[in-house]
Amino acid sequence: MEEKAPKLADWAEANLPEGFAVFDYPSGHRTRLRTTNGLERINREIKRRTRVASIFPNAASCLRLVSALLAECDEDWMTAKIHLTMKA
Repeated sequence: MEEKAPKLADWAEANLPEGFAVFDYPSGHRTRLRTTNGLERINREIKRRTRVASIFPNAASCLRLVSALLAECDEDWMTAKIHLTMKA
């Protein structure tokens, strides 16, 4: 991957270990976390918002838009009703 997409390879090397941290959780928690519904919803929202902008002058402007969207989602999750409880 380093030859075709060096930025992606560097990012993956730096960040994928954090992504595997879910395997440190007890199996009961992993069962509840393994669904991708939340991620699919976020990805649809990112796609919808980036289509509106359609053309970004540079990668940084796209990153700012996506970062703002993710910060908004995080705020919603922190203040909203709890839909995913870890109680057995």
